[in-house]
Amino acid sequence: MTATTTDTPRIGLDEFLFLLDTHHPFAKFLGIQILEIGYGTATLSLPPNPNFQRLGGIVAGPMLMGLADLAMYAAVVGATGNAEAVTASLTINFMRKSPPGTIYAHARVLKTGRLCSGDVTLTGEGSTDPLAHSVSIWSLPKV
Repeated sequence: MTATTTDTPRIGLDEFLFLLDTHHPFAKFLGIQILEIGYGTATLSLPPNPNFQRLGGIVAGPMLMGLADLAMYAAVVGATGNAEAVTASLTINFMRKSPPGTIYAHARVLKTGRLCSGDVTLTGEGSTDPLAHSVSIWSLPKV
């Protein structure tokens, strides 16, 4: 993928929110907020929720994985316009404890094609230090 600053996303924020409401209701269940969609980029947030914490008061891994997966989906659809994209693989490395508070996901597509690849960095509220890093590959069915 070669993006320039003039590339506009293939889906707008309102359009993407409608897509989530109609086809991906889990995002609303988790309370994930879509902050920004660009051409091959996306920024999302997971608000604090005591139900998402595990022992020790840290945010549970499955919540972080869901956030990373949705962030990459937003970035892939932003780059390709293909809402039928599906996760083919996702690897996540947890780098430090995720304290209670808002968690931010910063996604970027590194390659587009029949298969897209990219990564997501998760950070905590008030910090740029990575909490986790995810790499995923997405399959884009023909539409």
